[in-house]
Amino acid sequence: MANVFAGRTGILAAGGIIGLAAALLQFAGNPANMGICVACFVRDIAGAVGLHRAGIVQYLRPEIPGFVLGSLLAALMAGEFRARAGSAPATRFFLGMSAMAGALVFLGCPWRALLRLAGGDGNAILGIAGLAVGVYVGTRFFRAGFSLSRAQAQPWSGGIVVALAAAALLAARFFLMPDAEAGTLGWLWSSVKGPGAARAPLFISLAGGLLIGVLAQRSRFCTMGALRDLFLFRQAHLFSGVLAFLLVAFAANLLLGQFHPGFEGQPVAHTAGLWNFLGMAVSGLAFALAGGCPGRQLILAGEGDGDSAVFVLGMLVGAGFAHNFGWASSPAGLGPNGMAATFAALGFCLLVGFMNLKKA
Repeated sequence: MANVFAGRTGILAAGGIIGLAAALLQFAGNPANMGICVACFVRDIAGAVGLHRAGIVQYLRPEIPGFVLGSLLAALMAGEFRARAGSAPATRFFLGMSAMAGALVFLGCPWRALLRLAGGDGNAILGIAGLAVGVYVGTRFFRAGFSLSRAQAQPWSGGIVVALAAAALLAARFFLMPDAEAGTLGWLWSSVKGPGAARAPLFISLAGGLLIGVLAQRSRFCTMGALRDLFLFRQAHLFSGVLAFLLVAFAANLLLGQFHPGFEGQPVAHTAGLWNFLGMAVSGLAFALAGGCPGRQLILAGEGDGDSAVFVLGMLVGAGFAHNFGWASSPAGLGPNGMAATFAALGFCLLVGFMNLKKA
């Protein structure tokens, strides 16, 4: 099947459509400046299944399984589904935890950093700068010979497990109806206030997730990859898609009345500039070493990549740790153990980088 999203026009279209979908999901009910945030939505799912009990951030977001299933569908139709795994899975798990630690210090993944900026949140500028620095440090490791080794082919059944888990989560969301008084979704936890209670209608959320999964799989859309290619090869192909994402989201926010410029009082954000920078720097380095931003990791998992699936599981567990042990920030500022978590995650990422240099 010819890939219409492989060229410059295709990546611009994919980035623009994903940015528009994010703004529309916010307009439909998702949290402000968080129409799409992989880190935040995985954090909400961690709360929904009881890995943490922060009552305001618990909800089984349909967008996340939608990304996986949309990617699976696109990969199967294009003949690109390939089950593979075995490239340092334990390392990737802890890289996922480290990435989540940094993201929840900042309060967002790279996609949300762009959406926060497109919504007028000036605090996102330092977050994006930190992301760029983290990815740049990762490219220094690449130039020095960093590698987590190659994945090996696996039986197709191994590559489909994450998609089956995504389908199971959707089934739970569909058939276990909300109970507003108990604050649960059947056996799932579900916020009745706060960001977790802000949600677009179920079918709109799922449709948005499936659409983004297809587009991201066909275009290889990736914020980390965009910066990596720019720093390493001076190639702006993926970066042009990221710019389209930002500009379309900005224009849509203006039209929908969702653009509110400033630093103070931004939704689900804090003004601790140093920690906005350092949190995303840690995440950017973890994403670079693992080979993709969190959105890209979900897309790769849908294509059959078991190593990306392990990274996502690390993010899920990391979200539970972040809220159980005070790593995560809040609009009031840094969490009580956020500084320690940031430096511990940074130290782990640097250790991984140096320990996996292949050149003499």
